[in-house]
Amino acid sequence: MSSPSAPPGGARARARLEVTAAIKEAARRQLAAEGAAQLSLRAVARELGMVSSALYRYFPSRDDLLTALITDAYDSLGEAAETAHAEVADAAPARRWTTVCEAVRHWALAHPHEYALIYGSPVPGYRAPETTVPAASRVGLLLIDVARDAHRRGRLTAPPLPAELSAEAARMAADLAPDLPPATVAALVAAWAQLYGLVGFELFGQFERVVEDREPFFRHAAVRLAHGIGLTGDDA
Repeated sequence: MSSPSAPPGGARARARLEVTAAIKEAARRQLAAEGAAQLSLRAVARELGMVSSALYRYFPSRDDLLTALITDAYDSLGEAAETAHAEVADAAPARRWTTVCEAVRHWALAHPHEYALIYGSPVPGYRAPETTVPAASRVGLLLIDVARDAHRRGRLTAPPLPAELSAEAARMAADLAPDLPPATVAALVAAWAQLYGLVGFELFGQFERVVEDREPFFRHAAVRLAHGIGLTGDDA
């Protein structure tokens, strides 16, 4: 007796997932070869042996495909950082901070074209929609959680804050982490930007003939970022 066939809806859903994944993988190869600005639905369709009209049923426009790739990249980076953090979840906050920073660097070195897509030059004519924000926030929220835990433990010292920045720091704190001192939140935002600056400098060749032994240099810089937000102790 033959086994019952899968429900038509289930088979169609699986097929759609498989085709969607194939489209995104072909698009990633195009990103690696030509860059995000040159991403073309027609070129992706040609590589997959599809007619353009069939591909448009999955991604109605280039921007829809870009948004899917960007969201996937942010989620992959966020998952890598969260997985690394989970392995040291019981460690002191400074150690957890540097672990997250190093996970960001390792992911970027393993996925340079995806990193360039989310933290490189903006794609002309493209504006990321609000739907990308939750994925894009994962690493930042993880770093905030590390600072929050340190604050609860009494292992966070608010850094100095210039008077002219007090109102802006209060606004950022209200938006991002109302339970943390505004000076800490301002320092967190600066550290977040510096983290991606360090990674970008390495990935895009700005450290050539400047920094040779890059892993210990990055680790040292990550520790300095931890100190900059007020994480105390030498356990990084």
